[in-house]
Amino acid sequence: MTDRSASGFDLTPPSPTQLATLEHGLTADEKRVLLNHGTEAPFCGTLLEEKRAGAFCCRLCGLPLFKSVEKFESGTGWPSFTAPYDPDHLNLVRDTSYGMVRVETRCARCDSHQGHVFPDGPPPSGERYCINSAALSFTPEGEPLPDPLDRGDGLASAAI
Repeated sequence: MTDRSASGFDLTPPSPTQLATLEHGLTADEKRVLLNHGTEAPFCGTLLEEKRAGAFCCRLCGLPLFKSVEKFESGTGWPSFTAPYDPDHLNLVRDTSYGMVRVETRCARCDSHQGHVFPDGPPPSGERYCINSAALSFTPEGEPLPDPLDRGDGLASAAI
């Protein structure tokens, strides 16, 4: 039996073998962010200026995490979103690193670090999901979503 999100995606974690295969395809910067809870420098992320319609997916496992309609310019230097693609697709974890108390966002399927969520976003949610470009891949609307785990996700098209 699989664990499915409200939007129908399989949230079963990758096996250790699958995870090792996925990790092998990452760049050094992607590994630092996704696996070691790092961050990229502000205003340098490749997806900061992405304005096309589509979906932002976990770079490691392909799970859609954000829709382009939820993206906004926060002025912080990182891609920012007001809400997740599906709340089931993110795990929120208390983060007390660097002498701060924040809420870390992790992919619900592979547990990779994505960024943080803050309570200072625009209406209606009031939330700002501040996400590293290195943690995401972008799929334009109408194109198949990434499906590196062969779970049928690629049959779905990126929709906004």
